[in-house]
This record gives sequence, structure tokens and C-alpha cells, in this order.
Amino acid sequence: MQTTKVLKARKRIALIAHDHKKAELIEWAVYNKTVLSRHELYATGTTGQLIEQALDVSVRKLLSGPLGGDQQIGALVATGELDVIIFFWDPMEALPHDPDIKALLRLGVVWNIPMASNRASADFLLTSPLMHQEYEASLPDYSQYTKRKI
Repeated sequence: MQTTKVLKARKRIALIAHDHKKAELIEWAVYNKTVLSRHELYATGTTGQLIEQALDVSVRKLLSGPLGGDQQIGALVATGELDVIIFFWDPMEALPHDPDIKALLRLGVVWNIPMASNRASADFLLTSPLMHQEYEASLPDYSQYTKRKI
């Protein structure tokens, strides 16, 4: 049984960046301020503070990623409270919270969330016509998994 979820025209967007990618994300966000200001923004820790200051818009700030912010974003994905993830992550640096990051990215795939992991993919995602209108996203059917005999 296929179910769907309607992503409204005003998307709920998570903005996340590793320390070495924060400046790049902020620069990208400033460049896209007009578009981003039409949506509801969420962010982890310091990234949220920097985006709020740079864009002069309200951002729902969660904990810093290593302190649980990545998991908070994952929980919002799992409960259907986020529509898009833009996560500028640093592929060149191992971080102590790598398992949290992997879990967040996994949940994005599990729940069919549009995700961007670098500037090019974020540009494509943000400029898609689907970003600015309602979109009916297919939700995977996990009923066989949830009803499995244990």
C-alpha cells in the first residue's frame, strides 16, 4: 500500500553544516536569501545562529550536531516535521559524531526526503519548480517490516 505526504509550497528546511563548511553554507544562504525567507528554516546549533544573523530571518535552532542536533533533525524527519535537508558536510574530516550523521542521512533516505550535500546539489534543489509548489511525495510502505513476526 503506497501512501503519500503533501509537502506544502512553504517547505520546512533543515540547514546543517560541519565547521569547515559553515562559511560556504552561509554564503550560499545569503545568495539565496529571497527564496529561503519564503520557507520555514531549522538548523543545528551554531549554524542556526549564523544563518539567523546573516539572513535576518527566524530560524528554529536545535542543539549543536555533536550534542544531539543531528539526532533532533533525524527525529523531525521521522515524525514528518521536515521536508528538505541541506547538509554541507565535510568529506575530508572524520568527526566524533559520524554515526549520528550517517543515521540522519539514512533517515532522509528512509522517509524519501529531498537532500542536498553540497552547493551544486543545493542549487539544483532550491531552483527546482517543485520547491515552490505543493508536492506529493511517496512514502515507502514499511508495513511488512513493522508487522513482521519477531
